[in-house]
Amino acid sequence: MQVSSLNEVKIYSLSCGKSLPEWLSDRKKRALQKKDVDIRRRIELIQDFEMPTVCTTIKVSKDGQYILATGTYKPRVRCYDTYQLSLKFERCLDSEVVTFETLSDDYSKIVFLHNDRYIEFHSQSGFYYKTRIPKFGRDFSYHYPSCDLYFVGASSEVYRLNLEQGRYLNPLQTDAAENNVCDINSVHGLFATGTIEGRVECWDPRTRGRVGVLDCALSSVTADSEINSLPTISALKFNGALTMAVGTSTGQVLLYDLRSDKPLLVKDHQYGLPIKSVHFQDSLDLILSADSRIIKMWNKNSGKIFTSLEPEHDLNDVCLYPNSGMLLTANEAPKMGIYYVPVLGPAPRWCSFLDNLTEELEENPESTVYDDYKFVTKKDLENLGLTHLIGSPFLRAYMHGFFMDIRLYHKVKLMVNPFAYEEYRKDKIRQKIEETRAQRVQLKKLPKVNKELALKLIEEEEEKQKSTWKKKVKSLPNILTDDRFKVMFENPDFQVDEESEEFRLLNPLVSKISEKRKKKLRLLEQQELHGKEEEEEPEGKPSDAESSESSDDEKDWVAEVRKQRRLLQQEEKVKRQEQLREDQQTVLKPQFYEIKAGEEFRSFKDSATKQKLMNKTLEDRLKLEAKNGTLSVSDTTVGSKQLTFTLKKSEQQKKQQEAEKLHRQERKAVRRSAGHLRSRPRQRRPFH
Repeated sequence: MQVSSLNEVKIYSLSCGKSLPEWLSDRKKRALQKKDVDIRRRIELIQDFEMPTVCTTIKVSKDGQYILATGTYKPRVRCYDTYQLSLKFERCLDSEVVTFETLSDDYSKIVFLHNDRYIEFHSQSGFYYKTRIPKFGRDFSYHYPSCDLYFVGASSEVYRLNLEQGRYLNPLQTDAAENNVCDINSVHGLFATGTIEGRVECWDPRTRGRVGVLDCALSSVTADSEINSLPTISALKFNGALTMAVGTSTGQVLLYDLRSDKPLLVKDHQYGLPIKSVHFQDSLDLILSADSRIIKMWNKNSGKIFTSLEPEHDLNDVCLYPNSGMLLTANEAPKMGIYYVPVLGPAPRWCSFLDNLTEELEENPESTVYDDYKFVTKKDLENLGLTHLIGSPFLRAYMHGFFMDIRLYHKVKLMVNPFAYEEYRKDKIRQKIEETRAQRVQLKKLPKVNKELALKLIEEEEEKQKSTWKKKVKSLPNILTDDRFKVMFENPDFQVDEESEEFRLLNPLVSKISEKRKKKLRLLEQQELHGKEEEEEPEGKPSDAESSESSDDEKDWVAEVRKQRRLLQQEEKVKRQEQLREDQQTVLKPQFYEIKAGEEFRSFKDSATKQKLMNKTLEDRLKLEAKNGTLSVSDTTVGSKQLTFTLKKSEQQKKQQEAEKLHRQERKAVRRSAGHLRSRPRQRRPFH
C-alpha cells in the first residue's frame, strides 16, 4: 500500500503493487508471496479489479453494493459485488461504451450509450433491447418524473426517448452546432446541456422551453490564464437546487449560482487539459475536479487547494463512493485505481478494516527509501576526500549533489574524524544539562556566542521597559527570545569578528558605551565563575559616573572617528608598500606588439599624454584647455558662468582651411584689380 501526503492530507493507494495471473495454482502463488516482498505486502481489496487493456468509465450503484465498469479490448462491462469483494458478472458488448447509467438501485436496469449510435438496455438477466439515435451520442441523462432519456451529441438537437411509451418524442432544438455533456437537477428537474461554443443552455422539461443561457467561455478567461482555442464545455454537474459546476476543455472549473450569470469562482488546473469529471463533497464543502493527469480537491467557497492526487496513468473517469472517503478511477491501464482519503470520510462498511489499518500505519510510520541514503554536495565530498567516486555506482547524481549509501557515509566520516562521536556525545550531554538548568531560577545569563551583542540587546530591552512611551509604541519581539535567531547565539560560526575590515568599516567608532559594556561583561563572567547569586556594581565606577561620562561621548566622537580613519589609512599604506616591494622584485619582461597590415607605427607618446590628461581632474583639464585657447569662460549679466568650447581640428581640416583662406585672398586681389581698372578715367583722342 502506497502512501502519499500533500498539505498534511494522507492518501492511501490500495491498487498499487503487482497482480498475480488467474491461472496460477495456489502453491505457486504462495511461493511467489514468500519470494517477492511487494506481492506479500500488497492489498487486494476487490479480486480481479481490472480490465484486459483499458477502463473507460466507472460508476457505483445507488445502493452502494455494486461497482460497474466498462472497458476494452474486447468491449465489455464488469460488475463487482462489494459484499463478496469479487466479480459478480462480466458481459461482452458489440462496440465500445461512451457512457452508461443505472436506472435502478442495483444492476437490474442499465442503459449503455455506444460509439456507433446504438443505445443498449440490459436487465438483471442480460441483454434486453437495442435501438439507435440519428447522430453520434456523447452523453445522456435520465429524467425520473417523466421517464425520459435525454441524449446529446454531434447535433444541435437533444433527442428524447420515453421509456414508458417506448418511443421517441419531439427533440429540443438548441442554438449550438453540437452538444458535449448534459445533466438534470435532482431537486427541481432543470435540464442543462453544455455546447461546443462554450455555452450552457438550461431547459424546463415541463414546458420544453429554454429558460436561460450562460456564456462560460467568456467567463473562463482570466488575467492569468492563457487560452489558445475557444473553450468548450467538457463537464457539467449540479449540486442542490442552486449550485452548478462547469468544466471547460482548457482546464478551468467555473462555479455558478443559478440566480446569476456571473461565476462565483473560477479554478484553473494549470495543465490546459479538458476537465473529465466534477464531483461535490458536501461534508467538507469540497469540489473534486479531474483532468487526464490530476485530481484536485479544493474548497468551493475560497478556491484554496485542499489536496491533490496524481495517478501513475492517465485518467478517463473518476467516481466518488457515496458517504465515504474512497475514490475509484478508470485509467489508461488494465488496473482500476482505488484510493482512500481518511479526511474525506470513513471507509465503506464492506471494507471497514481500512480505518484500523490506516490508524496503525500512522502510529508506526515506515521508513522510506531515502532513509538508507545520505544526500551530500560536492563540497561535502571534498571534505570527506571522496571526489574520485563521482561517476561511480557509489554516488547517484541528484539536483545539486549526490545520494550515497548511509553506511558508507558513516564509515568514511568515522575515518576522517574518529573523535566526531565523542564530540557529538559531549554536545548532547551539555545540551541536556543546560535544559535542566533552564528550569531553575537564574539571574541574567549570557549565551556563549556573541555575548556582547546579547548584553546590548538586554540593555536596550531594559531601556524600553523603563521608558514612558512604551505604551504608545507597539512592542517588537526580542531577538534573544525568538527561535528564528536562536542559532546565532549557539553556533560559533555566527560569532561576530570585530577585528575584521568589514566590521571596522561599518562600525568605525568604539564608543565609551561599548567599553562600559565590555567591563560589565567581564564582571558578569567573574560572577559566573564564583557562582554569585547577586549582581554587584563595578568597583571604582558608581552609577553617577556613568551619567557624567555619557556627556563626554559626544566630545570624543570626532576624535575616535579620526583615530579609526588614521589606522585604516596606515594599514592601506602598509599594504601599498608591500605591493610595491613585490612589484620591484618581479623582473619585467619586454612586451612585443604586432601592427596590423596597412597601419603606420606611431609613438607611444601621444597615448601616454592622453592617458595622463584623462587621469587629471576636470578642473585641471579645463585650465589646460583654456591655456591652449580651446576653452573660454565668461561671466553673464545675471551672475552665471558661460563656457565656450572650441573643437580640436585635425591636420587635414587645417590644410583645407588654409587652402580656402588663400583662395579667398586671391579672389579678393583679383576683384580689387578689376575694380581699379573700371574706375580709371578714359582719355579722349584729339579731333583732327
